[in-house]
Amino acid sequence: MDIDLPDVLAEVTAQFERYEKALVSNDVAVLDELFRNDKRTLRYGMGENLYGYDAIMAFRAGRSPAGLNRRTDKTVISTYGRDTAVASTLFYRESAPGKVGRQMQTWIRFPEGWRIVAAHVSIIDEPKDPKT
Repeated sequence: MDIDLPDVLAEVTAQFERYEKALVSNDVAVLDELFRNDKRTLRYGMGENLYGYDAIMAFRAGRSPAGLNRRTDKTVISTYGRDTAVASTLFYRESAPGKVGRQMQTWIRFPEGWRIVAAHVSIIDEPKDPKT
């Protein structure tokens, strides 16, 4: 299996960056587009477990657009073959000092393009050791 093919890595990185821009600007249309429209798509959030595209769309539609700015760090995007990728990043918000957010997404290439099929978001206390 080919891991991190440069062209595939560039494609997924561009979609991840598009997602991040849409997230902080609350561009719900782009966020909805980038999640796979399928009942098996899931998103585990900070206070919700969303099963299926419709539940994810409803969450996005009802979420407040306030306080979405964040800074990402230690983003790792890995591709496996030409059609599968995992994107992981840490994020920080000024509104949550001493906390670090963690986000992971599984991306799959479909005929309509790269789509997230699973996502997990959580927040923990910032580790004392910067290596962790």
